[in-house]
Amino acid sequence: MPEPGDPEAFVPAGLASLGIEFDEVEQAVMRAAHETYWPAIAELLELNLSSVDPEPAADLSRPPEAR
Repeated sequence: MPEPGDPEAFVPAGLASLGIEFDEVEQAVMRAAHETYWPAIAELLELNLSSVDPEPAADLSRPPEAR
């Protein structure tokens, strides 16, 4: 099983399964974006938000109101 943070293990096969062709330059851009954003995404995924109360009557079509 590939490591979750290893795009080389799943991105090419995933794009190929969707019929999306890409070259080495596009793959390098995807790799750079992954290296830039994945550490912060991994931190968010590990963050325990169970103590945060959900927003009451959330209207997702509008930004939250200032308190």
